[in-house]
Amino acid sequence: MQANEVKSFLEGKLSDSLSQVQVEVEGEGCNFQLNVISDELAALSPVKRQQQIYAHLNPWITDGSIHAVTMKFFSSAAWAERT
Repeated sequence: MQANEVKSFLEGKLSDSLSQVQVEVEGEGCNFQLNVISDELAALSPVKRQQQIYAHLNPWITDGSIHAVTMKFFSSAAWAERT
C-alpha cells in the first residue's frame, strides 16, 4: 500500500462529511503517519477525531494492509503556521 492511496481514499471519504479536509500521509507498506488538516476535526476531542479516521481505515487494518497508523490533527490556521 502506498501513501498516495491512503491520502486519496481518506480525503474522498472525509470530504463527504466535512466541508474542508486535507490529509498529508507519510510512510509505505503497512505503517503510516497522518497529518489531518480540518477545522471541524480539530474542534473534536482526541478520541472522536481518531474514531472518524479509524472508521474508514478499519477494513485495511483488519485485513493487514495497514498495521500501524499515527495521527496528528491540525486546524487550517495551525497548519499554515507550521509550514
